[in-house]
Amino acid sequence: MSPAADLAADRLAVRGGSRELVSALSLDFARGEFVAILGRNGCGKTLTLHTLAGLRPASQGVVRLTGVPLEQLPRRAIARRLGLLMQDQEDAFTTTALEAVLIGRHPHLALWQWESAADEQIARRALDDVGLETFADRNLDTLSGGEQRRVAVATLLAQQPGIFLLDEPTNHLDPQHQLHVLSLFRALADAGSTVIATLHDPTLAARFADRALLLFGDGRWRAGPAREVLTGETLSELYATPMLELAAADRRVFVTA
Repeated sequence: MSPAADLAADRLAVRGGSRELVSALSLDFARGEFVAILGRNGCGKTLTLHTLAGLRPASQGVVRLTGVPLEQLPRRAIARRLGLLMQDQEDAFTTTALEAVLIGRHPHLALWQWESAADEQIARRALDDVGLETFADRNLDTLSGGEQRRVAVATLLAQQPGIFLLDEPTNHLDPQHQLHVLSLFRALADAGSTVIATLHDPTLAARFADRALLLFGDGRWRAGPAREVLTGETLSELYATPMLELAAADRRVFVTA
């Protein structure tokens, strides 16, 4: 495990039913970098992310947090260091946006301890970061799908982990807010956090990620610098459809051929 990495996969295998989707994944996730995970539907992106978060056991191998296998750590200790944005989140209770975001502070509170004024300030700042500062007292069920997604992002920001695992963070977001949310996490990576995100859009991955992890769904995987790994050739194989790489305004854009 690299000294600069807090999270590492060591010969990790991920299965979906009878299929081995990822085989022998060995990868350090370094502080200060943004890693994008890409692949076709059903290739194991979400299952891999959940395995890295310790929500499901690996078929083989181990995930280590600061050198310690996840299964040896209490969940509260993991939650202080590692946060997960689920692909879709449903709230069983009607709460305000602020109350929802305050849930992100719970790993930092003792049992039965109430949130402090400092916790509320952190939560309000997180809402401000996603452009919902005036929505604090709105009930979640009055918000659009995109606004609810931004509340979920704010909840993760309020948790203040050092490692952010994001499952399709741009779900339900329009282009403006896709760029805004990914820019927030890019800035967190630049400040020393680790960001790992599953993404469907290779153009966004090329714009924001330092490295890319490609999952082919048959056990094979490929990882490396985004500029080297994300090409028309590799993406055509990954998505089983012809992909073209175009240059536009000093950026790389990928489209189906």
